[in-house]
Amino acid sequence: MKIIILGAGQVGTTLAENLVSEDNDITLVDNKQAYLDSLQEKHDLRVIEGNASSPSVLRQAGAADADLLVAVTSSDEVNMVACQVAYTLFNTPVKVARIRNNEYLREKDKLFQNTMIPIDHIISPERLVTEEITRLINYPGALQISHLAEDLVSIVVVRAYYGGPLVGYPISALKDHLPHIDCKIVAIKRQDKMIRPQGSTIVEAGDEVTFICATIHIKAIMSELQRLERPYKRMIIIGGGNIAVGVATKLENQCSIKLIERNPKRATQLAEDLSKTLVFQGDPSDESLLFEENIEATDVFLCLTSDDETNIMSALLAKRLGAKNAMVLIQRMAYVNLVQGGTIDIAISPQQTTVSAMLSYVRKGDVVNAVSMRHGLAEVQEIVLHGNESTSQVIGRRIEALKLPVGTVIAAIVRNEEVIIAKRQVVLAENDHVIIYINDKKSVSEIEKLFQPSAFFI
Repeated sequence: MKIIILGAGQVGTTLAENLVSEDNDITLVDNKQAYLDSLQEKHDLRVIEGNASSPSVLRQAGAADADLLVAVTSSDEVNMVACQVAYTLFNTPVKVARIRNNEYLREKDKLFQNTMIPIDHIISPERLVTEEITRLINYPGALQISHLAEDLVSIVVVRAYYGGPLVGYPISALKDHLPHIDCKIVAIKRQDKMIRPQGSTIVEAGDEVTFICATIHIKAIMSELQRLERPYKRMIIIGGGNIAVGVATKLENQCSIKLIERNPKRATQLAEDLSKTLVFQGDPSDESLLFEENIEATDVFLCLTSDDETNIMSALLAKRLGAKNAMVLIQRMAYVNLVQGGTIDIAISPQQTTVSAMLSYVRKGDVVNAVSMRHGLAEVQEIVLHGNESTSQVIGRRIEALKLPVGTVIAAIVRNEEVIIAKRQVVLAENDHVIIYINDKKSVSEIEKLFQPSAFFI
């Protein structure tokens, strides 16, 4: 696929790094040559310096025969104009733009259509991260959680601890413990090594377990791997940006929330805008302030400023002072792997969240959802099966008869809104929503070929 990415910031760079290894033709455009030079040294991609919305720059980038244009510069307006130029002058078929401003997002149905501003898909990192944090708050103890197939199926990453009934027992014992609930454990990370789970695999304390199940059964499965935490009721949020405000707005009716913002003017504005959240103006590293606000009774301490170092240091301090859980927003991917799993419980990467949202637009065939796992090394796809037994390599065939790449697992099928946890004898049918865990991203193209219908297949 020929893809043009406008903007070599952290989102654009992460997206390019994820896609360049998958046999895609990537062209990256930015007005900072230093960013481009650094990327070109590391990856096999084409770079162009210039204004991302300039017709001549887009022409040079190959917009006339590109399959996809992704506008993720730091300016909403540049992203919108670039999509307009690509549509009007070059008829680029699919255009995705990052839009941050809530004023544009509130009017998106009127603004973003071919007769107005021709953007096919909108990516809003702030909203995506807000939704991710909200899911994590609603499922205490989960490290990552994503919903698929209109929220009927979920993929969950959780750490196993002593006290979980399945810890110390083989995976096959899960059926004995929960005879009326189906689940597929698709990956186990143990001491930084990936283990391919089998029925005889013993679950050990400290394992990072990834499972797929019907969404209604998430907590039942989690309770097998750890003692379920009580719902979070007391939260402290550090930062007053869009993400912090979005989380507070979504959760202030179910949790007691205190928000600390350093800027006095911004703190005053937030106090007026948020109805039930208590807003304080102060320094998040001020121990006396944290003690005054009962840090030791806080269920979750959320660090959501735009500065990685502030978030990390504030979280470490809060944990030392008694906060039960700490979640931090981290922009730099190198920091994510460094801090998560230690004193800090969860590190959230806006880049990985945005890449996940982008993947379904990049994938060939009928991929309607894709989730980036293990910081981009693995992926979960939701594929709708189209065609028939003559045109499809999978319809009408048992799962055990399919030649799947090593480490790839068909985990679940949604058929007429019924969730079926996949077993070897299940026969795939037209219009099934198939949930696939791909352990190695290098296998993505092989999966695309297998599940894409062809008029020539017999």
